[in-house]
Amino acid sequence: MARMEEHRFLSQGTTCVGRLHRLDETPAHRPCVIMGHGFGATQEAGLQPFVDALVAADFAVFTFDYRHFGESEGTPRQLLVIQREIEDWLSAIRTARSLPGVDPERIALWGTSLGGGLATSAAARDGGVQALVAQCPMMDGLASARAVLGYAGPVYMARLAGHGLADMIRGALGMRPHYIPSAGKPGEIAAMSAPDAYDGYISLMPKGTPNEVAARITARLMFYRPEREAARVRCPALIQICDRDTVAPGTAAERAAARMPDAEVRHYDIGHFDIYHGDACKHALADQVDFLKRRL
Repeated sequence: MARMEEHRFLSQGTTCVGRLHRLDETPAHRPCVIMGHGFGATQEAGLQPFVDALVAADFAVFTFDYRHFGESEGTPRQLLVIQREIEDWLSAIRTARSLPGVDPERIALWGTSLGGGLATSAAARDGGVQALVAQCPMMDGLASARAVLGYAGPVYMARLAGHGLADMIRGALGMRPHYIPSAGKPGEIAAMSAPDAYDGYISLMPKGTPNEVAARITARLMFYRPEREAARVRCPALIQICDRDTVAPGTAAERAAARMPDAEVRHYDIGHFDIYHGDACKHALADQVDFLKRRL
C-alpha cells in the first residue's frame, strides 16, 4: 500500500503545497524523486501514473505545486514567472532533503515539458542532486517561439505579443492580470495552439482546473533558455525526447544533452502530449525506472 503525506514549505515567503508519496513498508532513507509539472499544470494533472510506478519501484516521490497554481498560495492566480518557479524547485529540494524516510544524499529531479527545463536549471543551480529526468523538456524558449511562428505565422505572433504586452502593463500598474488560455485550438489566441495542444493539455487537467495563464509569460518565455545552464548539470541525466513534439522542439533538448557531462538520451516517435498516456507512457516510465535504479 502506498501512503501520501502533505507537506507545506516556504518559497521566498510564499507557502507551497507538496506531497510525499511512498510505500507503507518503505524503510527509512530511501532515494527521493522530486516531481514538477509543466506550463500552468499542477501535481493533480496526469502525474499519478508516474508517481505510482516510481513508488512501486521503491522510490519516495515528492510532488509539488508552483506558486500561484493549484493548492499553493500566491496572488494573483495563474501567474507564471520562470524565476519564481525555479526558486520553488530549489525550495522543494531543501524540503525533500529534510523529510522523514528520505535519503538526502539520493535526490533526483523529475520535470516534464516546461518543468523539464525548470528541473535542469534547478539541478544546475543546486549542484547537489544526484540525478535528473527531463521528459519532453522545453530547453529553449526561443526555439519554442520559432515553432509557433512556423505553424501559426507572423500575424498570430504579433497578436500574441500584444496580449503579453497588455498584461505586462497591467502588472506594472498593479491591475488584475489579462488572461489568455494556456491551450487553445489552432488559430485561437493561447499560450499553446499547435494542432495537438488543446486536446492534449485538457486531457491532463482535472475538472475545474483553470485553462488560463497571465498573458505576460508569452512575452517572456522566449528569453528562458535552460539549455545554456546544461553544462553545469553535473549529475547523471536522462533526456527523453518526443520526436514529433510541436511544443518543445527536440533539437533544443539534443543540444542541452550534448552539453551535459553525463547524459543519456531516449527518443520516442510521438507528440508532446502522447507521453502521458498508454503505451508511450509505459515505455517512458520503463526507461525512467531503469535509469533511476542504475544511477540513483
